[in-house]
Amino acid sequence: MELGLYTFVENTPVADTGKTLPPEKRLENLLEEIELADEAGLDIVGIGEHHRPEYLSSSPAVILAAAAARTKNIRLSSAVTVLGSEDPVRVFQQYSTLDLLSNGRAEIMVGRGSFTESFPLFGQDMNNYDEIFAEKLELLIQLREEVQINWKGKHRPSIPNRAVYPRPKQDPLPLWIATGGSPQSAYRAGALGVPMALAIIGGQPSQFKPMADLHRRGAKEAGHKQQPLSINSHGFIADTSQEALDVAFPAFKHTMDRIGKERGWPPMSRKQFEASCTLYGANVVGSPQQVIDKILHQHEIFGHDRFTLQMSVGSVPHKKLLRSIELFATEVAPVVRKELAGKESAAGV
Repeated sequence: MELGLYTFVENTPVADTGKTLPPEKRLENLLEEIELADEAGLDIVGIGEHHRPEYLSSSPAVILAAAAARTKNIRLSSAVTVLGSEDPVRVFQQYSTLDLLSNGRAEIMVGRGSFTESFPLFGQDMNNYDEIFAEKLELLIQLREEVQINWKGKHRPSIPNRAVYPRPKQDPLPLWIATGGSPQSAYRAGALGVPMALAIIGGQPSQFKPMADLHRRGAKEAGHKQQPLSINSHGFIADTSQEALDVAFPAFKHTMDRIGKERGWPPMSRKQFEASCTLYGANVVGSPQQVIDKILHQHEIFGHDRFTLQMSVGSVPHKKLLRSIELFATEVAPVVRKELAGKESAAGV
């Protein structure tokens, strides 16, 4: 199993000081976090796209290019690119360039987006939300497969037999589709022969099993081999369970309560948060052993190929976040890999 991190580069008041970092300092800290993840042996880092004041990730490809210059092995992904409000040609060119800069470590992860600010910002019509995404996804897939593009659609100007450069080092450039639980999206990803990243940030993970099944069914019915599946979760790791809860809760609450005001959710209580951090809950928060247990428990449900953790749900102190990354890479990841490798060996995989 691949193990890694993703973030939206949230920049909100840090719990221990109550102050928000200068943007340049937050980005400096982020690059230090990515460097540590690379040096410690994690497999992937993803930067998600947002266009809101509390995030610094409106241009993930730029941040990932900076990370490429400071890392050697870790894979570099968007998580996600909001494809409906982007131009697929520019997305392909940006990540092809990143692939060259990183010596073949780039990935594109696309989705419809959990926020909608980018659509009016870039002049896109929200009334055709899914139709626009599907059309642009079709073009992006063609861009990966062909140099010379002859394409016509409804929501983007036609491309009359034009070549698109640069070409990436990886052929094809890896592409994932991310979903938060849409059956249509899960089946579509499988039917297109594309890996899927499933975000589980609420409820019980077992409730999302039908999404994984639909992804596999879509691939089978379209004649594709089974495609990789990633589980993307919120979480935090500390040396003890109590410390993990104490550090993570204020940051989680700040973020979830802010979003909740927009979407009609009640404020998060400490009791609710702790319930979400149990073995059967959505949040992967705890000691290294608790996190190991939770990842392995979820693997029994999904049989997934990748697991990524968003540790910056709200702003936690930088040193605490570095320690969380260190524990993930040095105490959690080796045990998870060994356990799953043993099961695969016993099963003759």
